[in-house]
Amino acid sequence: MNYKPIIIVAGEPNSVFLEIFFKCLKKNYFKSPLVIIASCELLNKQMKKLGFKFQVNLINENSLSLHKLNNERINVINVNYNFKKSFENPSQKSNKYITECFELALKIMKKNKFLKFINGPVIKKNFLKQKFLGITEYLANKTNKKEVVMLIYNKKLSVSPITTHLPLQNVHKKISKVKIINHIKLIKEFYKKTFKINPNIAITGLNPHCESNFKSSEEERIIKPAINALIKKKYKVSGPFAADTIFIKEQSKRFDVIIGMYHDQVLTPVKTLFGFEAINITLGLPFVRISPDHGPNISMLGKNLSNPISLLKALKFLDK
Repeated sequence: MNYKPIIIVAGEPNSVFLEIFFKCLKKNYFKSPLVIIASCELLNKQMKKLGFKFQVNLINENSLSLHKLNNERINVINVNYNFKKSFENPSQKSNKYITECFELALKIMKKNKFLKFINGPVIKKNFLKQKFLGITEYLANKTNKKEVVMLIYNKKLSVSPITTHLPLQNVHKKISKVKIINHIKLIKEFYKKTFKINPNIAITGLNPHCESNFKSSEEERIIKPAINALIKKKYKVSGPFAADTIFIKEQSKRFDVIIGMYHDQVLTPVKTLFGFEAINITLGLPFVRISPDHGPNISMLGKNLSNPISLLKALKFLDK
């Protein structure tokens, strides 16, 4: 079988991503060729510093489809990055490098259909410069997609926030009946296509206990009407549920996905339940995009102590 390559953007050069990438290669065999877009010089220096020994296969993005790739060596598409040492403090000069890596990856994804895409973490306040809430929105903009969904996936239970990296004071302004319906639609399409199931979905309220001291609450005005509209269309949805009890085992085991109104409402409990054994999948893009569910973890840079499990889960999910 001819397995399509997985394109990997290493992300922030001063992060633990290359360390966990080396660990994944060392312990596991992947059928799909892995192609990493990164500075070849940086990769070699970090490999030496951390004590890993892999041969490097330098390839050209213009002839990617002509290469008979495997994972006996690290397949690298080089992007130059000028640095003084293999580990240094993040700086603004990283932004140009990360931008070039993403733009090259997007060019490759557009040219080569059916490829799969993983990106390492970035320092959002440096790279995104408040232009985008996160990489989910950045990639949506770059691919001209208006509706995208962040799904934190684990085979036992997944979660998805209606709003992503948004200040709490703005959340109530950004939820709507249409947004909830479109959000659930993308999730159902993903589960039907990927797992051949119609997912059972729980939807939380916004307010504590789904109650409000005001005359009109978001639950009554927005969330319940969205749920009723989805039920009429034969979606398997329930709610709204109070967010402080929906993750109790007896409740959550009934569902494939729990939808929350804001980021920490659902990401905090799912990370508590599964740790790094969850992956961030972006739905709605013209390709499958996954990122490990962790940040650059600068404090661990160069220590060779970082856990590779989330990247490993991301690679195994796409390795088919």
